Amino acid sequence: MSSLPQHLDLHLIRILYLLLVEKNVSRVALKLNQPQPSISASLRKLRELTGDPLLVRGARGMVPTQHGESLLKPAKRILDETESLFIKKSPFVPEEAERTFHIAAPDYLDTQFLPSVVASIRRGAPNSKVSIHHLGAGTDYLRMLSDGEIDLVIANWDEPPAHLHISKLFEDPIICTMRADSAYAKRTAGDAMTLEDYLSLPHVAPSPMLPGYHGVIDSFLEREGLQRKVAVESPYFGLIPYMLTQTDLVLTTGRQFIRFYERTLPLKNFTVPIKFPPMRFYQLWHQRVHQSTEHKWLRDQVTAAAKALVKP
Repeated sequence: MSSLPQHLDLHLIRILYLLLVEKNVSRVALKLNQPQPSISASLRKLRELTGDPLLVRGARGMVPTQHGESLLKPAKRILDETESLFIKKSPFVPEEAERTFHIAAPDYLDTQFLPSVVASIRRGAPNSKVSIHHLGAGTDYLRMLSDGEIDLVIANWDEPPAHLHISKLFEDPIICTMRADSAYAKRTAGDAMTLEDYLSLPHVAPSPMLPGYHGVIDSFLEREGLQRKVAVESPYFGLIPYMLTQTDLVLTTGRQFIRFYERTLPLKNFTVPIKFPPMRFYQLWHQRVHQSTEHKWLRDQVTAAAKALVKP
């Protein structure tokens, strides 16, 4: 059995991990607040210890070698496990805590939901901060959760990532809405809509939210062998109800989401002629914070806000 090299300190493993993630000596020096020559010297030492260049020049800067890539997960695991050795299991007192809670969420949640979560955290932990992160097409939320950059992700998935902890928050039944005085709304009695009408009307849809994410509505239609006519895509979900008031567009969305806008906008809802499953919203978190008392407190605030939302 080969012995570990002498003087192998944890800081060197941290530098290895950051170099493989950042692929840039200057950025690692900046993150660790160390001079660049010191990080370059560590890279030389790591190359010596592993017998591999680890980072080589690529088309756009440095890229990890195959061996370097294979060291990323073990290095991360060592850092995580070392960190857990020294976590003090002191009780979390929200009233006294001074920390930042990081929550990532899309902007098509029920308009009352996130404000309720924020209000609950502010009441319980008045000295703490809340940072809401946008969940968009470029968000690598899996990495952000595992690196501790965000505490929770709130969103809806057909199939949430299997390796994360998950709890269901609420369901939102799917409806269809449009301007109340649009030509179609005026000539259609009641709220019934035919399948033919639904597929041929011009739709407004949110832009893809996550890489490879097709959207629950269009994914479901595709599985049924159907296709609707999407005339407008918008990344600004909160503006879509206002688009309806000046156009002939149709929006398929959750009943709870549109509830807020109905109070002030002239909208008419229709029963969708397709049996869409309801939108299911979850909170997701990583194993690294599963046992943390402060994280459990945060999850409880989110769960309570979701329960209050679905009360009749």
